[in-house]
Amino acid sequence: MRIFINQELEQIELFLDGSVELLATGGRLAVISFHSLEDRIVKRFIRHQVQGDRLPASVPVKDEALNKRMKMIVKAAKADEKELQENIRARSAILRVAEKL
Repeated sequence: MRIFINQELEQIELFLDGSVELLATGGRLAVISFHSLEDRIVKRFIRHQVQGDRLPASVPVKDEALNKRMKMIVKAAKADEKELQENIRARSAILRVAEKL
């Protein structure tokens, strides 16, 4: 209910779209999500930035022509056992990091 009322998922999408423009080359975007819906948005956004333009497989283009904007630094980091013992709330946190090209 809270996510819907506050339009939190839409706000995450707006933030992510604007974040790439704000980053300098080599700048890193680090996002911690606590909910699977949030993480799905972040994961798809980073994947799209890493893959670049989506073209049919039959189109002969070089990798440089795909307009890739980021490279993935951390796929999905989760709290280890030690962290969970110290902070049980960390169990749902997922960190994803990407670097602007």
